Amino acid sequence: MDLTQLPIYKKRVFVPENADLTDVSTVVGLYEKLEARSITSALELEQWLLERSELDAALSQAGSILYIRMTCQTDDPKIAGEYTKFVESIPPAVKPVNDRLNHKYVSACERYPLDAKRYQVYDHAVKTDIELFCEENVPLQTKVDLYAQEYQTLCGAMTVMFDGKEQTMPQMGKYLLETNRSLRERAWRASAERRLKDKDKLEEIFEAMFELRNRIGHIAGFSNFTDYQFKAYHRFDYTPRDCKKYHETVEKLIVPLNGKILSKRREQMKLKSLRPWDTSVDALGEKPLLPFKDAQELIKRTGSIFNKLDPDFGIQFQEMNSLGLLDLASRKGKAPGGYQNTLSEARKPFIFMNAVGIDDDVRTLLHEAGHAFHAISSSDEPIVDYRHAPMEFCEVASMAMELLGGRHLNEFYNPADLKRSNREHLEGIIQTLAWVANIDAFQHWLYEHPDHSADERRQAWAGFYEQFGGKFIDWSDLTEVKNYLWHRQLHIFEVPFYYIEYGIAQLGALQVWLNAQRNPKKALADYKRGLALGGSRPVVELYQAAGISFDFSENIIKPLVEAVGQEWEKLI
Repeated sequence: MDLTQLPIYKKRVFVPENADLTDVSTVVGLYEKLEARSITSALELEQWLLERSELDAALSQAGSILYIRMTCQTDDPKIAGEYTKFVESIPPAVKPVNDRLNHKYVSACERYPLDAKRYQVYDHAVKTDIELFCEENVPLQTKVDLYAQEYQTLCGAMTVMFDGKEQTMPQMGKYLLETNRSLRERAWRASAERRLKDKDKLEEIFEAMFELRNRIGHIAGFSNFTDYQFKAYHRFDYTPRDCKKYHETVEKLIVPLNGKILSKRREQMKLKSLRPWDTSVDALGEKPLLPFKDAQELIKRTGSIFNKLDPDFGIQFQEMNSLGLLDLASRKGKAPGGYQNTLSEARKPFIFMNAVGIDDDVRTLLHEAGHAFHAISSSDEPIVDYRHAPMEFCEVASMAMELLGGRHLNEFYNPADLKRSNREHLEGIIQTLAWVANIDAFQHWLYEHPDHSADERRQAWAGFYEQFGGKFIDWSDLTEVKNYLWHRQLHIFEVPFYYIEYGIAQLGALQVWLNAQRNPKKALADYKRGLALGGSRPVVELYQAAGISFDFSENIIKPLVEAVGQEWEKLI
């Protein structure tokens, strides 16, 4: 479906129906109308805020549609050009006037105070954005965005001639589930060699982005980019020091369990050591879990899971499918990975992924659907900013859905395969918690050492990789591949420091999972209660509403690791 033709959620009041929101003068003119508006009461201030929210949502949706089109077809120059034009023209023009609107809002609030609790989160965010804004940084941030697009395009173009046909990177991943070890190795090496062909270009892109980000942080008055970015992400409830505590606790509790899991795998496979192509295949030599043949079957069966889990979820997922808001199959020219993007004016979610027919695809769709249900559950919220929760809770919505939906995977599997899928998922959670610590620790090192060389960067990466579990894998004769594994992590390139959220949220999701084991009905009701709040309350309160704790210290991690370990033992 043409995303521009989505049914409207609410008729526009302020933005003209025919407004071209890719045109700079039109967009800026609308924001300047809000800037010029006289506000003489609290009632007028709230109406002004609603109209600003309407404009923000409409503009956000225009940009989202261009981004979706670009990632769905990175090899189309016209589509890429339209997105590039938007990025180069609209945000740089809007950021200065948005800063003036923030000042106008704060000033008006001093004269006409609004409900303190209702606007607590919004006020904190606006005041932080005022503190961070520097007009000198606008063109630098635009350059960073364009480098991010270049990264997407480069990765989306990666294909391998294998098994007699040209295949994408996600499609090549399917071979790592094959029981033929020689085939797995050939496929793995073919993919690794393809990625290495672009390593120098990826290094160039990263170094350009890295230099720009350090400049942005300094211009904004920070001694380092880390502190700037934490504030830019509105991380009001934890600090870089808390993240490092997470790293330490993961190394102490998660890495040993991951080692135990991999050791068991090595024993079952009767190998002297595990090579990189040995970590995804079934350890007992069972054929790969191939739960569906094509995207339509994936949609149908996953829809049945949602119907069983909660009727509301089933209806919402079916509506997404009928509106053409699911692009799930992998194909040439499509950007890698998966995401959910909210079309803010229609208040509808769009899911993008690269399904090739494997078990991970089912989990990915459950994950992204969790984000989608989150967006839908808060869609009645009139303020657009409150329709988006902090990422630390957004990822609870998605990761908990993987676990909750996992209880109904008999839609795809017989009892034995269901047991196997859930075991592999728990193993993946432990590996993810360790990988998050690895990526986050590396990112902290990067920006704590702004003058590091490329060689120092490689050495630092190698050290963190070993520290957080790489030591359990035999990388003999593959040092160069190992040194550049981080190139695959798009967050390092596109959204620096946005990765610890996955670790924090995974701990929240595991708490939802434990709650569901004790009382499924209550756990689901609590989960939905948390989602419905959107971003209208601080992250700690969102966790509380969902019946869980915002805590990623050993106090939370230790009992969760023990519970996962015990469940894993039952499934092996």
